[in-house]
Amino acid sequence: MRRAAGLLLAVMLTGGALSARAAPNDLAGRQSDAEKQQAALRDRIENLQKDIDDREAARKEAADALKQSESAISKINLRLRELAEANRQAQADLTGLEKQIGAQQAVLAKRRTELAEQLRTQYTSGLSPWTALLSGDDPQVLGRNLGYLDYVSQARAQAVQALREDIERLAALQGRADARRAEIEKVVAETSEQKTALVGQQKERATLLAQLEGQIAAQRAEANKLGRDDQRLSRLITDLDAAIAKQIEDARRAEEARKRAEEVRRAEEARRAAEEAKKRADAERRAADEARKKAEADRKLAADNAKQAADNAKRERDARDARDAAQAREQVEAASRQNRGPVAVADPDAAGLRPAEQKQSRLTTPEPPPQAKPAEPPRKAEPIEEKPAPSRSEPAQQTQTARAAPAVGGGNGLRHGLSMPVRGQVQGRFGVDRPDGGVWRGVVLRAAEGTPVKVVAPGTVVYADWLRGFGNLIIVDHGQQYLTVYAYNQSLLKRVGDSVTGGDTIATVGATGGQVESGLYFEIRHRGAPVDPAQWLAQ
Repeated sequence: MRRAAGLLLAVMLTGGALSARAAPNDLAGRQSDAEKQQAALRDRIENLQKDIDDREAARKEAADALKQSESAISKINLRLRELAEANRQAQADLTGLEKQIGAQQAVLAKRRTELAEQLRTQYTSGLSPWTALLSGDDPQVLGRNLGYLDYVSQARAQAVQALREDIERLAALQGRADARRAEIEKVVAETSEQKTALVGQQKERATLLAQLEGQIAAQRAEANKLGRDDQRLSRLITDLDAAIAKQIEDARRAEEARKRAEEVRRAEEARRAAEEAKKRADAERRAADEARKKAEADRKLAADNAKQAADNAKRERDARDARDAAQAREQVEAASRQNRGPVAVADPDAAGLRPAEQKQSRLTTPEPPPQAKPAEPPRKAEPIEEKPAPSRSEPAQQTQTARAAPAVGGGNGLRHGLSMPVRGQVQGRFGVDRPDGGVWRGVVLRAAEGTPVKVVAPGTVVYADWLRGFGNLIIVDHGQQYLTVYAYNQSLLKRVGDSVTGGDTIATVGATGGQVESGLYFEIRHRGAPVDPAQWLAQ
């Protein structure tokens, strides 16, 4: 797992640098080497194809020959059983016939003895039809003797006929016995031939079995190789899933740390802003207090000045009133002295002028200056929520996050009805046994070399390299733990970390990884386990 993660990191870090340093001469040399490798690969593919065709033909012939040999062995064994049964039956029949022949020979000997005895008795007794006719006996006796002779003749004729039949029956039994003996000899000869053929067929079968065992062992080795290839791909998928999950977790933790740092920074800035606002409010409050105190002092000073001016004016009015009254008395007194008559003293009030009006006419008391309005105390400054100015490093961080987001599984997964990555004949079905061992975990789409391979959905390339058993392999992460696998490619057109959209060309069809026929091997994995592509691809 560490090796795969390290390989993934190394490819991500060095992919761009290597492509940027490639010189024209180096590219030309690499192109020439690639053409040579391609020619050698095609020769190797042709040889492999020829070997595979020959091996397939030989395996088919061996299988057919084994079938024929085993069928022949079965038929031979059946024939041997039939021959053994026929031989047993023939031996039993022959034994019965020999018994019948013995019995018939005994019967035949007995009948011959009886017939000979009858002939001898008749001869010795002289009894014959002609003798009886010529004897001159009584006709009744003669008739009776002729009747006896007739019975004797019939009995002798029957005995002769029975003897003849016994001889014929004996000859038939002997013929049947001879036929059985010949049949037994034939069965024995055929049995010997069939046993010889059986031994040959068994040897041929043993040879064919050895060949097939070798082929089966080779197939098992190939199946084991395919199994190891599948395990290798599964380990790679698992490592990629773990790496992607780690990247997602690291990104999540980094985002949480960034948010916490942002919250701390904002809290610190808010605290500083609150402190600044508090300082400004305190300064404004102190300034307002000083202005209020100054206005109060100015108002008090103005009031004091106004009061002093009023007092001064009152004293001046009182003094003037006193002087005016004195002057009036003096004028009255002077007038009275001039007239030498008694003159009433003029009352200032009688003249219709009150002192106040006189004072008002002669003196205008200045109005006190208007009092200054005390300054309003300043309102408490409300804290202003300011947005923190972005630091110089934040744009770079945002850019890096935006670039790295797809690489950590930020996609929305897959949806049903995906477009085919390449149009071609479908070979193998998901979950079906493969002819060379194992089961299909994806599908093979047969297409000509160089045909563009389209990615089925948006995502990020997380693997783009050669893998044993799969050749040039490219894996795309679509988020939500969905991966798509594209193998056997001729060329890989994307690098690790590249973002792709649905329908982008990411590779070209080839026959790499030891394949003979060109095509694309396609898998869909969810949480590391293969799923049926037919349920996702549009038919």
